[in-house]
Amino acid sequence: MKLTENGFAEFEAVYEAYADQLYRVALSTAGSREDAEDAVHDVFLKYIETRPTFHDDEHLRAWLIRVTVNRCRDLIRRRKVRAYLTFDEAGELPASPEDFGGNRVLYFISQLPPKYRSAIVLHHLENYSVERISQMLGISASAVKMRLSRGRDALKEIMEKEEYHV
Repeated sequence: MKLTENGFAEFEAVYEAYADQLYRVALSTAGSREDAEDAVHDVFLKYIETRPTFHDDEHLRAWLIRVTVNRCRDLIRRRKVRAYLTFDEAGELPASPEDFGGNRVLYFISQLPPKYRSAIVLHHLENYSVERISQMLGISASAVKMRLSRGRDALKEIMEKEEYHV
């Protein structure tokens, strides 16, 4: 599909506004830089191809995050089906906090199971309400609260194993 000049300007504005946030969500959800980059790329391709209409900027942002999380879930499922890594891929997995720009907390969050990771990132890093996360992930508000609680407990356990205290 060919973008007009106006369409390109609109896409560019959306990309500039949301690319970094989507990458953080994707990295925290997918667990690898390559999968996060692929997911964000795929989300923006879908945005261009479908050209959805939105009520407001919040609706657009929620749609982008929802599509990003879903794409990451697809990538994770695909990875589980393969159930093995080549030597090249193994070298690319986030193995240390340096892979997250030296941010140890993001590194620890990356070790959480995906369902907890998504809730923690959206709530604590992206500042979404429980109700909004519920809409984005397509689960009940009580399920979001449970994932946040269990995710915090799991994160605390991971950090204690690493002898890292906040």
